[in-house]
This record gives sequence, C-alpha cells and structure tokens, in this order.
Amino acid sequence: MAINRLTQQLQFIIEIDRLKQVLRQTSLTDGSRRENSAEHSWHIAVMAFTLAEYAPEGVDIFHAIKMLLIHDLVEIDAGDTFCYDMQGNHSKAEKEAQAALRLFGLLPPDQASELRSLWDEFEAGETATAKFAAALDRIQPLLHNQQTEGGTWRIHGIRRDQVMKRVGLVETGAPELWSFVLQLIEDCVAAGYLKEADIKIQG
Repeated sequence: MAINRLTQQLQFIIEIDRLKQVLRQTSLTDGSRRENSAEHSWHIAVMAFTLAEYAPEGVDIFHAIKMLLIHDLVEIDAGDTFCYDMQGNHSKAEKEAQAALRLFGLLPPDQASELRSLWDEFEAGETATAKFAAALDRIQPLLHNQQTEGGTWRIHGIRRDQVMKRVGLVETGAPELWSFVLQLIEDCVAAGYLKEADIKIQG
C-alpha cells in the first residue's frame, strides 16, 4: 500500500465532510429546516438511478451518479449561490473553479484528474449524461418547493418566468420528464405556491 496515496485520499475524504455544513436555500420536504449541499447531492444521485428509465439514449447512469455526487463539492470553498441571485452568480464560476483546483488537488493525480474531468463535464453541460444530470439537479428543488407549498419561492418572491428559465434545460436533458415539470409548475401556480410574472402597467 502506498502510504502517501492513502494519506491524500483520507485527507480528501475528511475535507469533503465540510459539505454537510453548506446550507442551501431549499428546505427539506417537511419544511423543518434548510437542506445542506451534501444531502442535495445524495438525493439527486439516488434520483439518477431511480429515474434511469427516463434517461435519453446515450446517458451513462453510473457516470451521471458520480457526476452528481461531486458536482457541488466546490461549495465547500465557494459557498452555495442561490440560483436566482443574479449578482452572486456573476462571480460564481471563478470562485468555483478555484475551489475545484484546491479540493480535487488534494487527491493523488489520477483521481484528481478523474474528478476534475467529471466536474468540468457537468459544468460544460454538453454531453447527454451531463444534460440528464443537470436536469435532475433542476427537478429536485421543484419537488421540494411543491412539497413545502412554495417554500423558497414564497420567501424570495420567485415568479413562474424565473422558474421556467431555470428548468428549461430539462426539455433537452430529460425530455420524457418535461411534461411532468410543466404540469408541476402549472399546479404550483394554480395553488398559489408560485407567483405569475409581474404585470407591467403601461402609462
């Protein structure tokens, strides 16, 4: 056994425990508290194999699961940026890239390269697998907001058009789930969980 290799691996394993401390805006489905990023990553990884039958042709489910488990590790350094925070999202990419460099760099070079490649693929969102993974990343908060009767949407005054823009990639990433997403949004609007777009008065 290469002691130095094991030391690096254990250092990485201990370091990523910090993801459990990063709180997201989304509440648990019972509304009792905000979820953390580690819980979110676990949840969508389970979604990947549970909903595998809806994945488009060419999607590698095991690859998607690995991608989903590590995609938010950068939040250990960069924090979680609320998806509807326009100002915060301006600096998000740069902060997360620096975090990826440090965190994956804790591992032995071969594993560092593999995880960085997974993270880069998810961020680029160009492969069928990355698109499917990203679609699940968008669907999960929808389910939480529906279950909490508007949850985060109500707190931040989020509108239907903002949600539609956010989840649009589901149409190509998981097309078989797109009609479900559209119906869920319509149901949430009808129930008063989600605001309609603001109406501008001409004058």
